[in-house]
Amino acid sequence: MQTSTPDLSEFHFPVSKIFRWPSKPSEWNEYRLSKEQVEFFNEFGYVSNIRFLGAEQIGLLNEQLGNIMEPEHPGHHLYYEFHSNESSDPNSVLFHALGAWRITDGFHDVLWNPAFVMAASQLLGNRAVRFWHDQLFCKPAHHGGVVAWHQDYSYWTRTGPIQHLTCWIALDDSTVENGCLYYIPKSQNWGLLDKPELAGDMNGIMDYLTEEQKAQFKPVAIELKAGYGTFHHPLLVHGSYENKSNRSRRAFVLNVFADGTTSNSNDEMLQGVPRIEKGMKMEGKFFPLLFDPVGTQ
Repeated sequence: MQTSTPDLSEFHFPVSKIFRWPSKPSEWNEYRLSKEQVEFFNEFGYVSNIRFLGAEQIGLLNEQLGNIMEPEHPGHHLYYEFHSNESSDPNSVLFHALGAWRITDGFHDVLWNPAFVMAASQLLGNRAVRFWHDQLFCKPAHHGGVVAWHQDYSYWTRTGPIQHLTCWIALDDSTVENGCLYYIPKSQNWGLLDKPELAGDMNGIMDYLTEEQKAQFKPVAIELKAGYGTFHHPLLVHGSYENKSNRSRRAFVLNVFADGTTSNSNDEMLQGVPRIEKGMKMEGKFFPLLFDPVGTQ
């Protein structure tokens, strides 16, 4: 289908002035996580309450989100996946889509947010950061659906080794009442579990846990103000409950891995993306290098 919407995956650099890229090493210091934050992540599998966006940036992204949630949007074909409702409950709604970075300048340029790439590099062991894919998760007021307990890497085994990272950023205030994210601290040490249906039974993962793991299953609510976010380990068990409040809960997710990650499969990585032969490095148009810490010290 012909469209006037350009495919922004062609551009491996910011295409707008939404974020200012530091021009010298000393300017990166304001974006660094503290030693204590990195240590907390290494122990518990997550680190939260990190500010990524200002009010103007939040407003822009929410405006663009409202446009690209419509199936009639001229850039719709650029999504890897688009689910206007992925919930298995007919009385609930969970909007979930992958590929917004290809469609709008806002969701494209958040990949190069200095606060994001610097922290991601630190949590990956001060390594270069390469993009995997993005996600949108939106729960409308009153009937927002669940995201079942799961580990992200259980859906990503076509890449390896496990050196991935997820960043979840709130576009609304995210609270217990409107379906915020929950973590199971230290569950990144449980190894890889079987994967449940993502928008199905909230507790489907329980079928795959040992009695010891069930005893350690103590959810922690991650409440965030709009513009703030949280990082978590690819094996950390997490999920979010339904939204029955009178407020929406919109968020986007950036998934990355350390440079040098390779393909574990000859299957398609993402819908419409050319296959990467098993054993070959993950790179190219759809998996750009976002940040290399060399020169930022």
